[in-house]
Amino acid sequence: MAQVKVHSLFTEFDINLFKSGKHFRLYEKFGSHLVTVDGIDGVYFAVWAPTAKQVSVIGDFNYWMEGEHQLNVRWDSSGIWEGFIPLITKGTAYKYKIQSHNNDIKTEKADPYARRYEHPPRTASIVWDDNYKWKDKDWMKTRKNHNAIDAPYSVYEVHLGSWKKHLEEDRFMSYFELADDLVNYVKDMNFTHVELMPIMEFPYDPSWGYQITGYFAPTSRFGYPEEFKYLVDKLHQAGIGIILDWVPSHFPEDAHGLGFFDGSHLYEHPDKRKGYHQDWKSLIFNYERNEVRSFLISNAVFWMDQYHADGLRVDAVASMLFLDYSREDGEWEPNIYGGRENLAVISFLKELNEEIYASFPDVQTIAEESTAFPMVSKPTFVGGLGFGMKWMMGWMHDTLEYFAKDPVYRKYHHNEITFSLAYAFTENFMLPLSHDEVVYGKNSILGRMPGDEWQRFANLRLLYGYMFTHPGTKLLFMGGEFGQYNEWNFEESLDWNLLEFKPHQDMQNYFKSLNTIYKNTPALYEKGFSGEGFEWISYDDHENCVISYVRKGYKEEENVIVVCNLTPTVRKNYKIGVPSKGKLVEIFNSDAEEFGGSGIKNKKQTTVKKDPWNGKEYSAEIVLPPLAVTIFSFNS
Repeated sequence: MAQVKVHSLFTEFDINLFKSGKHFRLYEKFGSHLVTVDGIDGVYFAVWAPTAKQVSVIGDFNYWMEGEHQLNVRWDSSGIWEGFIPLITKGTAYKYKIQSHNNDIKTEKADPYARRYEHPPRTASIVWDDNYKWKDKDWMKTRKNHNAIDAPYSVYEVHLGSWKKHLEEDRFMSYFELADDLVNYVKDMNFTHVELMPIMEFPYDPSWGYQITGYFAPTSRFGYPEEFKYLVDKLHQAGIGIILDWVPSHFPEDAHGLGFFDGSHLYEHPDKRKGYHQDWKSLIFNYERNEVRSFLISNAVFWMDQYHADGLRVDAVASMLFLDYSREDGEWEPNIYGGRENLAVISFLKELNEEIYASFPDVQTIAEESTAFPMVSKPTFVGGLGFGMKWMMGWMHDTLEYFAKDPVYRKYHHNEITFSLAYAFTENFMLPLSHDEVVYGKNSILGRMPGDEWQRFANLRLLYGYMFTHPGTKLLFMGGEFGQYNEWNFEESLDWNLLEFKPHQDMQNYFKSLNTIYKNTPALYEKGFSGEGFEWISYDDHENCVISYVRKGYKEEENVIVVCNLTPTVRKNYKIGVPSKGKLVEIFNSDAEEFGGSGIKNKKQTTVKKDPWNGKEYSAEIVLPPLAVTIFSFNS
C-alpha cells in the first residue's frame, strides 16, 4: 500500500468549533492543500465522513484504485478523515472513495471543499492553489461607500454563459474575455454593480447554476479560478461591485455531489419532509446539524474572503423559512410551537448574516424572499434575520401586471401601481426585474408592453423610469436594457444584433442616461429605505392615470419631483402641488427624442404659484408627455 503520512491542519480548537457549528473558515482546513511535510512536497487531504469505515483518495496518480491511499480517521469523534500524500502536484484529478458502516455502501465523491473541478460533464475534483495578486486595493479601501444602503445601487444581473457567446467558435466566453467585454459594457452603461447567476461549479446547464455540486470553486466552463479572480479584479478597478448568487437552500442528487455522502444523510436532512425539495427534485441541507451550518457559513465567507465579493444574493429564502413550502397537508411537520416556520433556518440565517457583517462590514446580503415574513432586512439585535436588503416581489408582480394592461383600462387598476408604497419601508427593498420574469412563456419585458411599437418602447421607458424613481435599489436582467424581444434562452447569446435598429439603440441610450440621473441625484437613493425619503403629491388621479411624488435626500435643496403619465394622452397645463415656492426645472424626460420619444417637454423653468393644490401650499402647471416619466428639480 502506498504511503499516506499522518498529518493534520486541524487544532483541537478547530475541532471544537467545527462540532459546535462555529467554525466559519473551514476552507482553510478541509479539502486538498499543497503542503510540505518533512521536506517533501505533496497534498494534505481532509474530508468529513463520520459514517465511513474506510476513505481512500483515488485519482490520476494511482489509476483510480481504491485502497491504495487510505486516509486516517481522527481519534476525536469528529468524523474527519485526513492524511498527507507525498509527491502529488497541482492539477491532479481526484475523488474520495468512501466505504460506509451503513451496509458497506460505497460512494465515490467529489471533494466538497475543492477549489477547482473538471469541466462538466466530467466530475472529478482537481488539486489547486493560486497566488493571484489582487490589484483592487483602492476599491476594497473605499467600497463601503459604494455598497452602503444610502448609496446608488443599480444592479445588472448576468448569466455568464449566455450574455454573449464567441459565435465564430461556438463557445462560451472565458473569464478573461468577459473581463474586457462585460466590464467595459457595464461601465459604459453606468450600472453600479453586477450580479452573477451562480458561478459555483454545477453539472447541468439547464439548472442555470442553481443546482450546485462544487460550492468552493468557480465553474470551469469559463476558465481557471484565478481567471475568475481577474474578472472580479477588473470589475473593481472599473468601480463596479460584484454580487454572487448563492444557493444554501438545496443541492442536486448527482452521484458525485453532497447527497448520501458517506452512505448516510450527511449534508441533507434525513426526514424527507425537511430534506427533499419536491419542486426542484433536489435535497435540502440539514440546518439542524452544526457541521452543516459551519460548511454553509464558511462557504459564504469564502467568496468574500478569497474572491472579494461585495455581496451575496441568497436564493430561495422563502423555501427555506417555511416547513410547509410547496407541501400539502400531511407532507410537513409543525415546529415545536405548532407553527410552520423552520426554526433551525431562522437561527442559521441570523448567524450567517451576523458573521458576514462582522467580518465584512462593507458588503451586503440580499434575500430573495417572496412572502410577508417579517423583518427579513432588519438587524438581528431587534429580532430580524439580518439581511441588508430583500427583493420586493410584490412590487414586481403588481407593476408588470399593470404595465401589461392597455392604457385605456389602467384607470380601473390605479391601486396596482400605488399599492407598493403602503409597505415600501417595512424592509430595505430591492426592486427586481430578474431572469425569472423573462422565461417559461412569461415573455420578455418589452414583449409584455401593449400597443404599437412606439407605445411599447414608450411604456418600457416609463416602466424603467418609474422603477428608478421608486424607493429602493434596482436590479435588471441582462437584455432588458436594450429591449430584448425574445424570452431569455440560456443556450443562446442575447440578441445583440437588435442594436442595429434605432428603437433598440435609443432604449440602450435611455437606460444609460437613466443610470446616470439616478447616480447623480442623491434624492433618488440617499433615503431609499426610509419614509422620510418619499412624499406623495398625488396618488389618486386614477381618471388621468397620473401619479406624482417628491423624492428626498439629505439636503432639502436636492429634492426632486417625479410625475408619471401612464397613458399616451399628452396633458398640457396639468396642475400639481409643490411643497414650496420657487421654480421647477425639468432635469429628465423619458419622452426625449434622443430616447425615441416624441420630444414633448416643459419650458426651461416653470414658476410655482401660491395656489394650494394636492394638499400643498403651492402649485405649478406643467406639460405631461405621453407614456413618460418626468423629473423636476425645484428651487426655493
